[in-house]
Amino acid sequence: MKRILWIVLCAAALVLSSGPKLNAAGNLASRPTDLDALVMDANLNFSVKEYKIETGKYYRWKIESKGGEEFQLFMPELFRNAWVNEIVINKIEIKTPYVYSLEFDEPGVVEMTFVPLRPGRYPYFVKGFENKGMQGVFVVNRSEEHTSELQ
Repeated sequence: MKRILWIVLCAAALVLSSGPKLNAAGNLASRPTDLDALVMDANLNFSVKEYKIETGKYYRWKIESKGGEEFQLFMPELFRNAWVNEIVINKIEIKTPYVYSLEFDEPGVVEMTFVPLRPGRYPYFVKGFENKGMQGVFVVNRSEEHTSELQ
């Protein structure tokens, strides 16, 4: 029994050590990339309809509601495929492993920092207003650093 366990552990170590390195180098939080702010307004519009970002990079994103309606912003697929560092509202930091949505009952600004983990297309939208223009997409590509390491 001990011999089988030893063989399994050695095989697992070999598999894990021979795979491509996809770790981020250094302190990502010290050098965030600022995304264009997403602004939601009374005209039921988004200021940005598409973001092109890369895996393994640290992003800072401001989301602003100008008011006019209650806006509940959903990004379920992005939230499941990214590491969310924090959400900041009025200089109050919220650290949570999972985010369901961001709801604006009044005008205000939220700042979010995150690292996308998997490539893909991840929609974001305000529930109930998708057909009126309040929808967009994050296009997450594999970072060039990671692509060159895989080849």
